[in-house]
Amino acid sequence: MQKMAELLGLRDECGEGTSGAPALTGSALADNRLNLDVYPDGCRRFLQLFKEQWGEVVQVEFLRLSSNDCLLDTTLGSLPHLKHLKSLVLKGGHARDEFGSYQHGSLTSLPPDFGNLRCLTHLDLSFNRLSTLPSCILHLPSLRVLLVSHNSLVTLPEDFGCLSKLTFFSAMKNQLKDLPQSIGELSMLQDLDLSENALELLPEEVGSLHNCTELDLSGNRLLSIPDSLANLKSLRRLHLHSNLLVTVPASLASLPNLSRLDLQNNCLRAIPAEIQTLPFVHVRGNPLGETEPSLQAGNCKASAASLYNVIYSCISSGSFTVTSEGCRVVLACGIRFCFPPGAASDPLQIYFRSLTPDPLWVKLRHHDVLLSRVLELQPHGVQFQQEVQIWMPYISPQTPHQHEVVVRTFSRQSWSDLRTRVKQKRKSKRCVAHCCVLHFSWFLVVSRLVQNECKVPAEGTLLFSSVDPNIKVIFPPGVTKEPRSVKLQVLPVSAEEIQEITANAGCRASPLLYLSQDSTVDFLKPVRIQLPLPPGVTGLNLDRSRLHILHGDREGQTWNDITSEVVLEFTHLYAVFEVTHFSWYWLWYTTKTYIGGIAKKVYERLRLYQVNFIALQRKKDPEQVLLQCVPKHKVDPVLKKLQDRYRGPEPSDMVEMFEGEQFFAAFERGISIDMDRPDCVDGRLSFIFYSHLKNMKEIYVTSPVDRKGQAVKGQVSFYRGAVPDSIPEDASRRRKAPDSLWLATLPIKLPQLKPRWDEKPSPLYGFSFPPLNLGNAETGYLTQANLLSIARRVGADWQSIGLNLGLTYQQIERIGYNNREDLNKQILDMLFSWAQQNSEDPGCVSRLITAMKESGRQDIADEVEAIIELGRQKYSESIRRVGLEQESSTEDSAIAMM
Repeated sequence: MQKMAELLGLRDECGEGTSGAPALTGSALADNRLNLDVYPDGCRRFLQLFKEQWGEVVQVEFLRLSSNDCLLDTTLGSLPHLKHLKSLVLKGGHARDEFGSYQHGSLTSLPPDFGNLRCLTHLDLSFNRLSTLPSCILHLPSLRVLLVSHNSLVTLPEDFGCLSKLTFFSAMKNQLKDLPQSIGELSMLQDLDLSENALELLPEEVGSLHNCTELDLSGNRLLSIPDSLANLKSLRRLHLHSNLLVTVPASLASLPNLSRLDLQNNCLRAIPAEIQTLPFVHVRGNPLGETEPSLQAGNCKASAASLYNVIYSCISSGSFTVTSEGCRVVLACGIRFCFPPGAASDPLQIYFRSLTPDPLWVKLRHHDVLLSRVLELQPHGVQFQQEVQIWMPYISPQTPHQHEVVVRTFSRQSWSDLRTRVKQKRKSKRCVAHCCVLHFSWFLVVSRLVQNECKVPAEGTLLFSSVDPNIKVIFPPGVTKEPRSVKLQVLPVSAEEIQEITANAGCRASPLLYLSQDSTVDFLKPVRIQLPLPPGVTGLNLDRSRLHILHGDREGQTWNDITSEVVLEFTHLYAVFEVTHFSWYWLWYTTKTYIGGIAKKVYERLRLYQVNFIALQRKKDPEQVLLQCVPKHKVDPVLKKLQDRYRGPEPSDMVEMFEGEQFFAAFERGISIDMDRPDCVDGRLSFIFYSHLKNMKEIYVTSPVDRKGQAVKGQVSFYRGAVPDSIPEDASRRRKAPDSLWLATLPIKLPQLKPRWDEKPSPLYGFSFPPLNLGNAETGYLTQANLLSIARRVGADWQSIGLNLGLTYQQIERIGYNNREDLNKQILDMLFSWAQQNSEDPGCVSRLITAMKESGRQDIADEVEAIIELGRQKYSESIRRVGLEQESSTEDSAIAMM
């Protein structure tokens, strides 16, 4: 293998890796293992190895490749030559799209001669595009572990039961509608995960899985479960939550080893008394005791004929299936759907994602306020036969009565607003926006200026504002040949705002009027507009020389005085004039002669928000820093909420920002962050300000400065980002130079580091840990040497394994940053950090095995179990040799021998 290891480095004559990629290290090649899924060109490297070191490659027993690799199809033809292969991983999810979501791999099938891999025991094809299970899999006689989760499987082969040695099978997140009867022939199966599919019935043969210890059927459409499940005497955990169960068999209470029964979020109105008394049963979200059908989340109608299915999801991206019967869908984020019967003529897979709004494509209009994240529903453009109802939750906006809430959708290269109904929960700021659609795309909730609209026929009509009924638009007969749609919006401006911005007590203005139409042709006859006179001005005291009619372009950047171009009529309270084209109109009363520049300044200032920046450090871990941009009126409540866990300087001075404006945070003076973060641009963290969303990030910082002798007094500075298309002239002047982009600076202090017991480096990759014996005599022991053996096989799955072991995302992020140039150190830091924290927990070994299985690493779980089993055998032999064997204890006592 030495020649192969040299080749895996792929060094050119200059000593650098090809294509700028990092050189492969021992983490990719360890003994007879190839871990190539951590490299974007892993398949290319494999093909090069296969060509130049064929004799050594065919001896490989463990292989990992990314199915996001563009050369995967070429590579598949070479894999059947690896006759000694025991474990093969061809997973997707190693690449992300422009929105940060994981992309499925390109794998749709396998070559027929894959069935020649007679030694293969572990096969992972998760996160791919399989619609049917490749038939060659059924010819793998040694297969024990099979993972096909996150694919598009609709059914399993009828002879699936021929995989007689299968002990672990996961098909979660597919589209399975039924199961073959032969599934009962999997007599050695221990773990079966069929969650988040479309199963409606289970075959009675499922009750023949006598060795099954965990069965997950959650997130399906099961109305009932067979009584034969009571035959699963080895079953410990049964997951049935988020189905449509109206009853469960009482015989489940007789399962002798059952320790968890999850029946949450079903349609159960009664539960057998035998099951109710069990301490490990979970039944929340069921209409227990109800006599009438309920349509609340988690409950269902009683009649199967009119039943609306309820599907639950606990992740921010996923899918569900809609059939011609219709269904109700509730997502974990609170978004709900109602698909009436007949909305889809054929079964349709719906994919959904919750996205962070990006101002590059989420275009807000002036005076709009964003109230939600972006919901993407696919497939785009599919036409439903009946309207689909959508309920989107949002936080009640702090906007005055002249605003209204609407759902906005993207269609045909532009955004449009849907007819929306709003419902606010009592004693809560939580609201729900309801709309109906016939096709899917992107959706978000915004607060806009109240919009009144009408169709203008050739006979003419009248349109007035619901915000200010004194504002009217009169269309005379003959104003148009063809009917056209007209929209009217009004923005009231108080006299106090005008005086504060202009610093002139004599300036007054009427409400802003915006008119638009769906035609590019001007009206055939003038349209009469009635505006109220500015506050304090009447027809009795009116000085006509001080009154100005201003016309603004659509962006409000240019305001022209058109007083001399129109015929003004006055009443005691109103001014009336005529126009032929639509845009902004504003009535001003002032002694100023050049009013256009003043109007532009006032208009832009009305769009700005006053905000403060905060930078706080967690009390228990000062290297964890929270940054947030908070509207001025929310600062005190936010600080009060955070004061128990964080400390830091006072908020910054007040600055002004636009809705949807980009800004950056830069750590300076000896403090740095992970430059590889996706939100890091030129060493600065990127933010987008939305007044009603959380503009907050919590990150780990570090310092290249030696902190053993002294603390580091650094700072974080906030800078404006890209200049918006339209900003006030004075703001534009302030942004011409880099220094003028500065907004605020707040201090950050990293305390002096205290000497630790493990400071001295050791030969073990720079790590030093005390001797470890994890577990106890009942569950078995794992030593430091055992953990080192396990670490060599973890590879790129270390983050997923760490999370399943119970480490927090912040801990994982910090481990990755502290060891960002060495995958081995990342793995060891994660594994031994967990081991030290749990060294006195007798159940930690079982938790490690479970975490490996949940992370899709059944191969490592098998290795740990083998170590434990070997220890049990040697311990039992040693007991028998000294005559101390006790029948009641030898089966459970174990020790792992090095």
